[in-house]
Amino acid sequence: MERKTAEISPELLRAQREICEKIKEYWLAQGVTPRAFVDTYGCQQNEADSERIRGMLETCGYGIVDEEEGADCIVINTCAIREHAEDRVFGNVGALTHTKNRHPRQKIFLCGCMMGQPEVAARIKKSYRHVDGVFNPHHLWRFPELLYTVLTTGKRVFATEDSAGAIAEGLPVVRSNNLKAWVSIMYGCNNFCSYCIVPYVRGRERSRRPEEIVAEVRELIAAGYKDITLLGQNVNSYGKDLGLGVDFADLLGELAELPGEFWLRFMTSHPKDATKKLFDTIASHEKIAKQFHLPFQSGNDRVLKVMNRHYDSAQYLSLVDYGRSLMPGLVLTSDVIVGFPGETEEEFEDTIRLIERVRYDALFTFIFSPRPGTPAAKMDDPTPKEEKNRRFDRLCAVQNQISQEIHQAYVGRTMRVLVDGKDGELLTARTEGGRLVRMSGPDCLLGQFADAKITGCTTWSLTGESVL
Repeated sequence: MERKTAEISPELLRAQREICEKIKEYWLAQGVTPRAFVDTYGCQQNEADSERIRGMLETCGYGIVDEEEGADCIVINTCAIREHAEDRVFGNVGALTHTKNRHPRQKIFLCGCMMGQPEVAARIKKSYRHVDGVFNPHHLWRFPELLYTVLTTGKRVFATEDSAGAIAEGLPVVRSNNLKAWVSIMYGCNNFCSYCIVPYVRGRERSRRPEEIVAEVRELIAAGYKDITLLGQNVNSYGKDLGLGVDFADLLGELAELPGEFWLRFMTSHPKDATKKLFDTIASHEKIAKQFHLPFQSGNDRVLKVMNRHYDSAQYLSLVDYGRSLMPGLVLTSDVIVGFPGETEEEFEDTIRLIERVRYDALFTFIFSPRPGTPAAKMDDPTPKEEKNRRFDRLCAVQNQISQEIHQAYVGRTMRVLVDGKDGELLTARTEGGRLVRMSGPDCLLGQFADAKITGCTTWSLTGESVL
């Protein structure tokens, strides 16, 4: 079904801000300073959405707290990618009956991708009566209106109707970090991979206008942010719907020309839309981190076709080889699914061979999880769970060995890192390629770029010392 982007007008957003003021007055009349807790499941896009939810709550007069107990409003931002994530949400939402019994005025909202599934919203409505409101990603910008309705009428609200995906510029943001920032450049997905629920719950691809993105990134740099990640379900499709002749590589290059000291990252890329132009852009700009997350999902061409991925292993490897020809030290990470319906042992071995050929710095590994409403959920799946677990363990062992060997090659090198926190007596930092470094050094380096000599490693992290 064709959908057009719904651009939320300034007038509609102004109406939501006016409702925020009404909520402030509501609590002031009761002599209460309300508190809110926002819990997030899933991907970085959900994290970015939660930052906007916190922004709207703060504009409504709520103080943001870090636990459910005693909060006047709880918002749970859900993920629908895997069954395990959904089960955790249902379990935690069920447990909130106890906190609400102790705090009767508490209002509970559920949002995010799970709420884009009609059967889930129906289940919440019927079986979780203590939940006061539900809204899917298309209606996030209406949250003040929904909250006000619940507060003033006591009625439950369900904003779950399927609609054109919205872009609402200028929503308030409370960022979870003062050093690293998420910037959504587009929303939705047009790819319809056979295993993925995202296009059904987040809608079709819609891009923000480049001038809005540039303005947001410019503000972040001025505020001292030093690690900025551009987000989209498929960033490589950016701009196709705008008709401006601007693609993702163009946007990335423009942002990299902004003045200031920062690293620029992005995720996620779809291999079918990754271009040599994009690799050329990364290689030619110092501020673009030499890190590329490029999900391959399977090393077997038959499985890739059934997944509806629109590339084969040779095309994927050609992209990898081109990127590394420009940037020999390029850090590559990826996603892979083990146990896709019908995957044979030999097809799984193709995946192992691809991993050994590419030698990823790290992998995000998943056992296939059927998502109701997707084509893959209806496919025959004869492979026993025990066999899938065995394959998964073997794949992880292969990748862990590769990661260990790559990390070992860092030992003795001096690398530029961004110092982002502390772990006991040690500083924590990230390399340009996103590798975690635990290092000795003075606290004055916190929030700064620094040089670190790598002195040791594990499979998942590095150790080092500051070079002053």
